[in-house]
Amino acid sequence: MTARRSTSTAHPRIAIAHDYLTQRGGAERVVLSLAKAFPEAEIYTLFYAPDQTYPEFRDMRIRTSGLNSIGPFRRDPRIALPLLAAASSRMRIDADIVIASSSGWAHAFPTDGRKIVYCHSPARWLYLPEDYLGDAGRLDPKRLLLSVLTPALKIWDRRAAMTAHRYLANSSVVRERIRRVYRIDAPTLFPPFSPAVAEGEQEPIPELAGWAGADGTAGGHFLVVSRLQPYKHVDRVIEAFRGLPDERLLVIGKGPEKERLVELAGENVRLVEGLSDAQMRWAYGNARALVAASHEDFGLTPLEAGAHGVPTIALRAGGYLDTVEEGVNGLFFEEPTAEAIREAVHRFDENPPEERTRIIDRAARFSEEHFVDALRIEAGKMSGVSA
Repeated sequence: MTARRSTSTAHPRIAIAHDYLTQRGGAERVVLSLAKAFPEAEIYTLFYAPDQTYPEFRDMRIRTSGLNSIGPFRRDPRIALPLLAAASSRMRIDADIVIASSSGWAHAFPTDGRKIVYCHSPARWLYLPEDYLGDAGRLDPKRLLLSVLTPALKIWDRRAAMTAHRYLANSSVVRERIRRVYRIDAPTLFPPFSPAVAEGEQEPIPELAGWAGADGTAGGHFLVVSRLQPYKHVDRVIEAFRGLPDERLLVIGKGPEKERLVELAGENVRLVEGLSDAQMRWAYGNARALVAASHEDFGLTPLEAGAHGVPTIALRAGGYLDTVEEGVNGLFFEEPTAEAIREAVHRFDENPPEERTRIIDRAARFSEEHFVDALRIEAGKMSGVSA
């Protein structure tokens, strides 16, 4: 192995690993940024569903696990949970350097090369199960299955973490979590917001016709951009707006909570999914404010909103402490309850941030260029080549 590396140090073979490419979210946008940093890299992932994630992946070389041939697993990888540790342990990567974008699986992909783990969080289902399970009852099948699997998975997970040569945390709160769970001191490298969210033409969303004006082009809505999972607290935001009938709330996202949330939503709330980048730019650019109520590992959506000069009303917790500065690009509420969110919207209405330039400047600190440069430096250290 030493001889093979010494002949390839001038041009080390780099691969990218990611848990699964089956949705459109912040972690998947990070993989797109990694691909810009290392355009020759192949991407290794357990599952890839082209129609469910960003179209840019169609032009990339992607290797998947054998489980990818099973359609229900691609649609919802969580139902494959009992099989994923074994599948991850067989996802061998032939490369000199592997950059693993991981929330629980990709850090375990084996390789004879050197491994940099960019950690979005140690696995929530192991270390933050209540966040992951949400309101699942004591006898809920997911809870029962997780209770059986957790002891063995924790041993497997910690062994997988020890195979990395370098850990990087995506936020201050994740750095502390990595230290607590793995006893690894992982420097923080904030992920970027995608230029695709901020730059380019805007396109209205047809489903909003009759709700956002007759033709669906009236702005002034509050905005939630989130996966529709229990720990995201989208239901609390919708409940808050049931008591704000004069305000409109647009929710963008998909997930297992969608049907319940649609039933919960009042006439002043709309839920949409599968938007193009141009439609996302319209949704952000025409919003009054973003509402962010979940315990996030990193607060990416405030940066996407901020790139349009749009402020954020955020839960004072987690990654939002890194990306939201009170009085500059937003304000905080203290707990994820409908009452607290509603009160924060009232405070926002009374004193909204006026300086859009300051909001845009705040977002610019988290540029993709800075992220790409930092990753290239890390890869250079691993290969013995200065960036």
